[in-house]
Amino acid sequence: MTSESSPLPPGTEATPTEAPTVYMRGIKSFVKRAGRMTAGQNKAVDALGPQFLLPYQDQLIDLKTVFPPLPGDAGAHPVVLEIGFGMGEATAHIAAVMPETRFLCCEVHEPGVGALLKRIGEQDLHNIRICAHDAVEVIDHMLPLQSLDGVHIFFPDPWHKTKHNKRRLIQAPLIAKLAQRLKVGGYLHCATDWQPYAEQILEVLSAEPTLANRAAAAHPELLGYAPKPHYRPLTKFENRGIKLGHGVWDVVFERI
Repeated sequence: MTSESSPLPPGTEATPTEAPTVYMRGIKSFVKRAGRMTAGQNKAVDALGPQFLLPYQDQLIDLKTVFPPLPGDAGAHPVVLEIGFGMGEATAHIAAVMPETRFLCCEVHEPGVGALLKRIGEQDLHNIRICAHDAVEVIDHMLPLQSLDGVHIFFPDPWHKTKHNKRRLIQAPLIAKLAQRLKVGGYLHCATDWQPYAEQILEVLSAEPTLANRAAAAHPELLGYAPKPHYRPLTKFENRGIKLGHGVWDVVFERI
């Protein structure tokens, strides 16, 4: 995984999806973390990287070519963007239980990329592509409008200190961009184990006029939050937190 963008091929020009937005320049979808690749992760990158790593490019991509048809495929498949998959445990689980869905996953932590590639090999998964680049730039430059069926953002850095809250990923400008790239009926699913961040996420998504809260009417007892969708697994970290009395909040909105 790397936070550096790949150079454009000679003669290639960027095709922006919309006018540059100044307020997005300082937002990053990641925090650089130290970590060494294991031998298994390095081996997975060497063996599976050419097939499952999608290089960053400063131009729109065709998701149909990113996910070529598999044997027995018939028709189009839903495409979900995942922002920040950590070590890939939940991502691999979701890809296995939703084999008809294609997952474009952004992560810059190199051991995490290696770990997910290793899981792809061990579980024989074919519906994942990894872009080891800042997701904000991927959204800005690579994803066409109304091209996604879903977005997953699970346990983003909560930036606990009040003075650092401005660094949080879930902010109105990013949510507006994601909403523009969702098809009508597509969904945005966020999850966090930090209640103040959950409250901010609910507030930000509620303020986006092109999104509607799926859970508000169906589950009024949850005060705007959603039941944990069946596809999102309980990770070891989450299970440990639940045993200690920590909560987890899921927020699911739909593009209207």
